[in-house]
Amino acid sequence: MLNNRSILVTGGTGSFGKKFIETVLRDYPGIERLVVYSRDELKQYEMSHLFSEKDYPQLRYFIGDVRDKDRLYRALEGIEIIIHAAALKQVPVAEYNPFEAIKTNIHGAQNVIEAAIDRGVKQVVALSTDKAAAPINLYGATKLCSDKLFVAANNFKGKHDIKFSVVRYGNVMGSRGSVIPYFIKKRNEGVLPITDERMTRFNITLDEGVKLVLYALENMWGGEIFVPKIPSYKITDVAKAIAPNCELQIVGTRPGEKLHEEMITMTDAYSTVEFKKYFVILPSIQLWDIDQFISTFNGALCSDGFCYNSGTNSQWLSIQQIRDLIKLHVDPAFTI
Repeated sequence: MLNNRSILVTGGTGSFGKKFIETVLRDYPGIERLVVYSRDELKQYEMSHLFSEKDYPQLRYFIGDVRDKDRLYRALEGIEIIIHAAALKQVPVAEYNPFEAIKTNIHGAQNVIEAAIDRGVKQVVALSTDKAAAPINLYGATKLCSDKLFVAANNFKGKHDIKFSVVRYGNVMGSRGSVIPYFIKKRNEGVLPITDERMTRFNITLDEGVKLVLYALENMWGGEIFVPKIPSYKITDVAKAIAPNCELQIVGTRPGEKLHEEMITMTDAYSTVEFKKYFVILPSIQLWDIDQFISTFNGALCSDGFCYNSGTNSQWLSIQQIRDLIKLHVDPAFTI
């Protein structure tokens, strides 16, 4: 699928970006060009020790910010596919620095769209988050705007041969700033601070996130928001899995934090199609034959009143499953 293709990954030195680069270099050795686009020279330097241009001549490291449209334009020369993973994503940071989040997550998204159209890119897949559904914090609101921009880009692309789609998923296990590495670090202190005993979250591994993006690339019609069917966990079960003997200290929710996350709201469900392993939220302006789309991938429209919420999910991770996933995807040396 990706052999003889050229790809640029914005935010390419982040958790997702590194896993995506690793996967593509391993599974598609015939890829023509793979560009890591990010603004952090230190992270690029460190990543180049793992994946060097000498060992992988198709790989390039490109310093740049999605806020800088001219730099994006230059970086996209000869690029066919964009994976847009760049974002300011820490909820408290976005609450404290709102316009910085807007400049990266919204203005940056529009820069990617316009540069992609002008440069003859064929496919763009943008990463979203469960916090974009019924957002109560600025990060979620900016990502909802970003999702709308990428979906709507299919309306004004004109005669350009390009498709834009979005993938939306929940907390990535072991990603920077997430709860599991934090709990592992804190457990030796004998006390784990948790926000609220009722809190739940969706869970996805980096490998699963990469597979969803690759699936979207292969099957996108343009305008879809792909949502995977993934399990939830209780924050108290994560604490028991990592440090069963620690005391739990309730510290209260952070600014803009929900007790439960949603990926599909009850309102979204009216225009959502369910398939075996994922859902697709359809574009609000019809871009193609919906009945044909449903038939092609063997799906069905969601029922009235459906919503996809981490607190009412039908799939749950047990404490032992959480431990097994930590050992497999976060820390191979993890023990109780």
